[in-house]
Amino acid sequence: MSRVLSDAQTAPDEMLVAFTRTVRAAGVAVTVDRTQAFLRATSLANAGDRQGVFWAGCATLCSSPEDLLHYDAAFRAWFSAGDAPRLPGAPTTRPTPRASLMPEASAGGQGQDREDTALRASASAVEVLRQRDIAQLSPAERLTLATLFTGLRVAPALRRTPRRGPSRRGEIDPRRTLREQLRRAGEPGPMRRRARRTRARRIVLLVDVSGSMEPYADSLLRLGHRMSQAVPGRVEIFTIGTRLTRVTAALRLRDPQKALKAANRCVPDWSGGTRLGESIRAFTVRWGQLGMARGSVVLIASDGWERGDPALLGEQVARLQRIAHLVVWMNPHRGKAGYQPVQGGIAAVLPHVDKLVAGHSLASFAELLEVVADA
Repeated sequence: MSRVLSDAQTAPDEMLVAFTRTVRAAGVAVTVDRTQAFLRATSLANAGDRQGVFWAGCATLCSSPEDLLHYDAAFRAWFSAGDAPRLPGAPTTRPTPRASLMPEASAGGQGQDREDTALRASASAVEVLRQRDIAQLSPAERLTLATLFTGLRVAPALRRTPRRGPSRRGEIDPRRTLREQLRRAGEPGPMRRRARRTRARRIVLLVDVSGSMEPYADSLLRLGHRMSQAVPGRVEIFTIGTRLTRVTAALRLRDPQKALKAANRCVPDWSGGTRLGESIRAFTVRWGQLGMARGSVVLIASDGWERGDPALLGEQVARLQRIAHLVVWMNPHRGKAGYQPVQGGIAAVLPHVDKLVAGHSLASFAELLEVVADA
């Protein structure tokens, strides 16, 4: 299926609908209503015109500047990027030759074959990559996957604070109501109300960087960087292996590559041994009990292989659960067929964690973020 639209050829609706799925996979909240509006707009703007399709999608599928960036990347990935329209201020990129997936037009009677081929090829390569096991990806696929982390939606869990603020509902605010009366020189006015404010819960991410977790450690730190950028000041990131290392400051850098390089320089035990119990005890004693873990959502990313005493690991996770709001253990093997939590470390912590989730793909990271948002 050639993803190049010619001025004389009308793209079928199935192609446009499949394109909206790719935009959704890239991180844009594309609803059914927006899809229908996009189809109507392309019909009015001539669906065979690249300019018309591009700007119709900008007007109907995007709702924020961030959406425009994701949409622009998805458009260039789906269609040929050689002469694609550009957003104002978008960086210039060198066009990459793409192989045609649709047979060229030839003798008559092949219309049905072309349509069937278009339907078969409409599955998004981006969505397939999101479902792949990170440990099985090639270096080129890992580079492509790294660009998709910006599409992850991070919504932290909220908690109510003792402080109250203006609200349309809630109890009457006597001070603001009285001020309103005085401003009106005693004339009756609307009743002002107040309600308790909300604040994002702190998220603590503990990433296992031992040898058995090496294929996933880089992506887990990218996930931590994405969370740190989405919720500034409310995310703490540590690495655990043979020792505990705080990498929060390094991952606050805006550029992902620079942030990961800075984090790697901070970690002396990368791809080393595993002493989870001692590392988690060090975190609880030095950071957790002093307030960092109290009322927080604690995420532990590890496969559970413990060289030390599993009983110590279970004891420290139970201790952490008593002061945290939610403890989630993310195991990359959890999402694989036939997995059973029988390792010594996992068996020891399983009674003391609130959630045991998968962590082997980008799609599983998105599911983890939904668990955090629902905490």
